[in-house]
Amino acid sequence: MRCVVIASGDLDPDDERWLADADLVIAADGGATSLDRLGLRPDVLVGDLDSTDSTLVERLEASGTRIERHPADKESSDTELALGAAMASDATPIVVLGAFGGDRIDHELANVLLLADPALAGRDIRLVRGRSTVRILRGRAHAELEGPVGGTVTLMPVGGDVTGMTTDGLRWPLDGATLRMGRSRGLSNEIVAAPASVQLEHGTLLVVEIATQGAN
Repeated sequence: MRCVVIASGDLDPDDERWLADADLVIAADGGATSLDRLGLRPDVLVGDLDSTDSTLVERLEASGTRIERHPADKESSDTELALGAAMASDATPIVVLGAFGGDRIDHELANVLLLADPALAGRDIRLVRGRSTVRILRGRAHAELEGPVGGTVTLMPVGGDVTGMTTDGLRWPLDGATLRMGRSRGLSNEIVAAPASVQLEHGTLLVVEIATQGAN
């Protein structure tokens, strides 16, 4: 079951395509407003609802949206709560839209770091905005990259060094390398042969793919 989670950040015009074949749409609080602008409603609305107009909440509830209200004083962000609802439904894959944009860089960072939560291990979860996709690999792991030739790939360690990094199809290859936490060695590589791939032996790796305009 394909699930799309809508966070409260900005949506790119290309993001709407992910909603067309979604089996389950979950809005994290203000994400409901973004959907409403598109003439759509979520199946589930999750959060403390401090960013969603009360009349919209009432209208959604009357239309059949399930509302999961949480107190304002909570230990999880609305996006984390929405991801929890998605996992409880056994959805896979899970695409998160609206994780970026706006004036809250702290929320953007928190959304990215959510991917590194061990509780999400083994799930196909990615953050998407326009042509950019962010996901996590945990070693030992091997994955094909999804971008086209000419696309940009950034590989960034999270929570410590990543060892045994080997790539195929990238302009600047890695062969059993170590990527050090806090260093920028894995920034802005380029796909030169598709499908490209990455492999690691140990660690947690953030994979950012950007299908650059004009890439093949």
